[in-house]
Amino acid sequence: MPKNDRNSEERRKDTDRRGGDDRRGSVVDRRLGLDRRRGPGRRRSDDRKSAEEGQMSDEQFEFLMAIDEYKKANARPFPTWTEVLEVIKAIGYRKVAEPTGLAECVKKTEDSR
Repeated sequence: MPKNDRNSEERRKDTDRRGGDDRRGSVVDRRLGLDRRRGPGRRRSDDRKSAEEGQMSDEQFEFLMAIDEYKKANARPFPTWTEVLEVIKAIGYRKVAEPTGLAECVKKTEDSR
């Protein structure tokens, strides 16, 4: 083997990223140790927190199961909002009061605890 070929082969071994050393060991994973809190003004309601943590109310679970059933029956992985409204009506919800602002709705939910 000519001398130049051997030197280039040795250089390749030194810089070969597929070599035995695991490069990932030296890379700092930025996701480790980060506090994953939301920024100011992004508070979640207690219902939302518990649902995201896997603790749902009966009402939330019923809605989730109805949506899941609809998705399976209609082969729709992402139903439209119109379809979601249809599911809500199908499980018995009806408009019985005048609309209120969303801020008032959240406040009522938090006050009811």
